[in-house]
Amino acid sequence: MRFGYHTITWGGVVGDPVGVTSVKDLFYRANGDMVRAVEDIASAGYEGLEMFDGNVADYADRPEELHRLLREHGLELVSVYSGGNFIYDEILDEELDRVRKAAELAATFGAANLVVGGGARRASGTRPQDYERLGAALDRVCDLAKAHGLHACYHPHLSTIVESSEELDRLMPHTRIDFCPDTAHLAAGGSDPAALIRRYGDRIRHVHLKDLRREPLGFLPLGEGEVDFPEVMAALSEVGYDGWVIVELDSHEGDPREAAVQSKAYLDRLLAGPQA
Repeated sequence: MRFGYHTITWGGVVGDPVGVTSVKDLFYRANGDMVRAVEDIASAGYEGLEMFDGNVADYADRPEELHRLLREHGLELVSVYSGGNFIYDEILDEELDRVRKAAELAATFGAANLVVGGGARRASGTRPQDYERLGAALDRVCDLAKAHGLHACYHPHLSTIVESSEELDRLMPHTRIDFCPDTAHLAAGGSDPAALIRRYGDRIRHVHLKDLRREPLGFLPLGEGEVDFPEVMAALSEVGYDGWVIVELDSHEGDPREAAVQSKAYLDRLLAGPQA
């Protein structure tokens, strides 16, 4: 396995305000300095990074800047994260056009994976067919990713219709998309991340490691919360996963670089075994 870090911690996540009235333009974005993020991630000892589609889109007209930044710091852009509602027929083509742009940019900068979250919860409650609609939309995401030489994977997320293991089980038969477990979101949804890794081991293409405090809900550097990472890593080993693992911390009150260093040190100790 190789380890990268998500740039979300530098500023936290926002959505482009124009997306309120123009869903095709509703990119995710880390609301911080991406140059500093790249520098900090490299200095913390990671080999790669994941960025939101909106942050990558900022370099669409000046691609050499991001190429040079990654090259100078010895990092790979591993993956780009996007998402959508994916259950509303009227806006689906607009959402998928945005995902297509994300895939195109991801390929431009050498990423291998397109990570998507989504599946809206309706104000009136989730309908049984919403899982079929989500699955069909995710299959179209797979096709968009493949057309750009990428692998697509689905990231269960709080506030979507795929929070719990039961909801994930409802979705997976309806789509061929691969699985990106996020340890904290799965745990917050009431699931055992290691158990789901074992259940869907043959569909794991990408992994997010994140720690969790349940009460009050918050995300933490690795080793500071309640996620059983020794069991998670054992499960990944058992299913033969040897791809990229992205450490993620949605927000942090302190220095984001120090949080990245803290998580890397925890991973190093964990992988070194009991003798460490």
